[in-house]
Amino acid sequence: MKLRLLALALFAASAVQANEPPKAPAKPDLAKGQAISTQVCAACHTADGTRGSPANPILAGQHPEYLVKQLQEFKSGKRKNAVMAGFAGTLSDDDMRNVAAFYASKTAKPGTAKNKATVELGQKIYRGGIMAKGVPACAACHGPTGSGLPAQYPRLGGQHADYVEAQMLAFRSGARANNAQMTGVAANMNDAEIKAVSDYIAGLR
Repeated sequence: MKLRLLALALFAASAVQANEPPKAPAKPDLAKGQAISTQVCAACHTADGTRGSPANPILAGQHPEYLVKQLQEFKSGKRKNAVMAGFAGTLSDDDMRNVAAFYASKTAKPGTAKNKATVELGQKIYRGGIMAKGVPACAACHGPTGSGLPAQYPRLGGQHADYVEAQMLAFRSGARANNAQMTGVAANMNDAEIKAVSDYIAGLR
């Protein structure tokens, strides 16, 4: 009888737990995110994710959902980068949310386009695409000012031209294969078009 009552009690407890709503992730801790930035990320991305080496992305002001997604994909191998895979592999989901929230809380410093000769072409591609090649306007997904859309499309405005160009070339070659949409877009663009729109993006605000 006692065993039966114990079994019923355990069953009831498990049923209650099963019906409980899932717990929401803990609110990001910016102090912990800053510590991770300082200890792990600062060498390449600077302490606050602002304008470091043009070869590395500016993280300040980036959507935290997008940053978490990229870190998860570096960790899983969906996005290939040996250096980032090593760093991301040491981070827990909470670590990723914390450091992403820290970078998102910062304001990115504005950049400038450097090549006056290609600004018009870059603007044309960003705002209107290349109709003859089936290339959509960048602004359709990333917004007229490059602000992007949380989780889906990253903030581009003011991003390093060198970094944007490298990523577009990687999408085109297949070296970066974690976004089928961007692979399709880059596949229909030549080097000059990629360079022009990347430089235009650097000055977008």
